[in-house]
Amino acid sequence: MTGAHLAGSGAALPGDGVGQGEVWDGFFARHSGGGRALERVFRGAGVSRRHLVVDPLTEDVSAWSTGERMRRYAHESLPLGTEAVAAALADAGIAADEVGLFVVASCTGYATPGTDIRVAAALGMAADVRRLVVGHMGCYAAVPGLGTVTDYVEARGRPAVLLCLELTSLHVQPPTGDMGQVVSHALFGDAAAAVVVAPGAGRGPRVVDVAALTDPGTLDHMTWDVTDHGFRMGLSPQVPAVLAKHVAPMVTELLARHGLEVPDVDGWAVHPGGPRILDTVVEQLALPADALDASRRVLDTRGNCSSATVLLVLDELRAQGRPGPGRPAVVLAFGPGLTLYAALLEG
Repeated sequence: MTGAHLAGSGAALPGDGVGQGEVWDGFFARHSGGGRALERVFRGAGVSRRHLVVDPLTEDVSAWSTGERMRRYAHESLPLGTEAVAAALADAGIAADEVGLFVVASCTGYATPGTDIRVAAALGMAADVRRLVVGHMGCYAAVPGLGTVTDYVEARGRPAVLLCLELTSLHVQPPTGDMGQVVSHALFGDAAAAVVVAPGAGRGPRVVDVAALTDPGTLDHMTWDVTDHGFRMGLSPQVPAVLAKHVAPMVTELLARHGLEVPDVDGWAVHPGGPRILDTVVEQLALPADALDASRRVLDTRGNCSSATVLLVLDELRAQGRPGPGRPAVVLAFGPGLTLYAALLEG
């Protein structure tokens, strides 16, 4: 890949945000049956504040059917997706009717006609814009989505947009003291994040390469099951150990293909699946202690927003002026499979 760059980005967050202590004391302590061990896990998730379309302090949807949750998703996704994409297009200086491909990634809701059609119409994209919906890939979906829009831009010479929109708060499960569910409820937040990829060189980083790795022996380690009460997360405590096995070989091979090594990297946009995930990446790649500060900041202030999260981290890096001109950056995300995806960028 040589002929496409990230020309603009935008994001939209619902509401004013809610504090982690507030939602534990006001809802999840009762919802999970309480207990000091569960409270320690909830408060130790690395999250201090999240934005939610469903604030459990004012609205309990845990008994809702999946159908009710999907109707709410359709209602909430349009304004958030429209705001995020409009901001990204404005940042890129590209009109909506110039977009050749519009990709929407989400694992938290489905409707037909979908968010892709509704957002495209709301913004005035052309009637012949190509659309692609990426569903149920989970937290890593932004990276294969980025690879797809980059391939299109290079092949067609037209701009493309990727929108990652996740409303995880719609999937609060019925009351349970299951530790895995407490961890999930402690981590996840809602967000819409979009990027515009344009042909040629520009002020944004160039997309150089994308790599993937799936360990099919760990299929049960991270799951996202459709149930009669929304989508239910399954999360094994073995995930960090599997990540530790694969992350360094995968990243070093990606870098080596371009004559680079880990110390050459000027910026790391790592999906903050949780504090242990970030600690594992730091340890396995022998990174400086502050290398993942952008990821930790996003986790702290917005939680794990599934596929949208790594795009929010990229925004944090951009605000720091990274990667610098001619310097590489790595985007890294993980999800069900167990799957790792990485993208190499160059400033």
